[in-house]
Amino acid sequence: MKIKVTMLSENISWDVDDFTLSDDGKYYVLNGQKQFISNAGFADLFLTYAQIDGTQFTSFIVERQWDGVSVDEEEKKMGMHGSSTRAVIFRDVKVPVENVLGDVGRGHVVALNTLNVGRYKLAAFTVGSAKVLISEAVKYAKGRVQFGKPICEFGLIKHKIAEILIRTYVTESMVYRTAGLLDLALDGIDPTKEDASQKTGEVLRKYALECSINKAYGSEMLDYVADECVQIMGGYGYIQDYPAEGAYRDSRINRIWEGTNEINRMIMVEMLMRAAMKGELPLLDVIRQVTDELLSFRPDFGEEEDILENERKMVSRAKKIGLLSAGAATQKHMHKLANEQEIVVLIAEMIIEIFAMESALLRTLKKLDKEGEEPSKIHIAATQVYINDTFPKIELMAKQIFTAIAEGEELRTQLMALKRLAKYKPINTIALRREIAGSVIPVARYNLTKT
Repeated sequence: MKIKVTMLSENISWDVDDFTLSDDGKYYVLNGQKQFISNAGFADLFLTYAQIDGTQFTSFIVERQWDGVSVDEEEKKMGMHGSSTRAVIFRDVKVPVENVLGDVGRGHVVALNTLNVGRYKLAAFTVGSAKVLISEAVKYAKGRVQFGKPICEFGLIKHKIAEILIRTYVTESMVYRTAGLLDLALDGIDPTKEDASQKTGEVLRKYALECSINKAYGSEMLDYVADECVQIMGGYGYIQDYPAEGAYRDSRINRIWEGTNEINRMIMVEMLMRAAMKGELPLLDVIRQVTDELLSFRPDFGEEEDILENERKMVSRAKKIGLLSAGAATQKHMHKLANEQEIVVLIAEMIIEIFAMESALLRTLKKLDKEGEEPSKIHIAATQVYINDTFPKIELMAKQIFTAIAEGEELRTQLMALKRLAKYKPINTIALRREIAGSVIPVARYNLTKT
């Protein structure tokens, strides 16, 4: 018999549930309710979290057939109609002490590792969904004739097709890169050993930042792709008989579950700062080094000999801008930086975009080195367009941070340093987008997976 398991970790109010140890010490009595639980309508086991005596946050395994376990009616959702979403209710449920998952008071370790894996998997899911939508959008654009020709031949439709392909390529590059990092870190862990789960958890915590980046970027990418798919299909995209309508509704939840994108952005900066304070990440030293380098920095706009050399330099300068911005904000607010949520989110957005740019660049350089220029032509174009369009956004976010934390001579000095780093040589992205669209229209599918 197959056992269905669900994790009660979505949109939980941690203070709702409470465990109390029985007088004989054999079981805990669980009371409370979990809201918006996926698969609750058919799960046989629930992995849930609650506080023992109101202080010790702990994870437990609860069986559906136990007395006191019940589920509420199905939620009527905007999307994801094929999934079950219900509240799970616990009323004086007796949970044996041996059903503690992990250690008492260490439930947060189980919960956070679960979230990290979920966030990364969600990003991979968005890539697959985007590829399906690209195929649907291009097929429709090839068959829809207006003014005597298919709409895929019009410039604005080509722009849309190219853009959804570029963003999917960038997300896929991030997912591949993170998978490589996780594989390398997990290599050597023997799953048969008693310490396997502990070591695996340590790896997941080490790459929690990358998991959050993937989740936030991928979920917003899919929202964009679904929206543009509806737009390309016009009125038919709004009709339920066509896949774009359902995909549009389904994609919206991805920015909410596994931790909202706002929460993920907040914890990105928190994780970096915590690692820096512990000495695990030489962030402050790097910031000081970048500040010293600015005294002699001069942007180089000479002829580039190597393909993507200009993009390499732009990514490098984007990192410096991010470090300067984060350093200035930290110096201004110190341990109270978390209270300045608008600034924290700007720093997080810079982290996300820099990771995205670098991921696409590294992947394309690897393909270029392995297969040469001609097979890498569209990959190169996608990378060039994305970095060219994203780099000015990094400058804008830095300006917003500097103007929020400084004024007068201090602000002028910061903006002068930013101006040096933010100079770049623009490229013809219109021509590159037409080239990208021209590569995908004949095949009517995402065509950049092979590396």
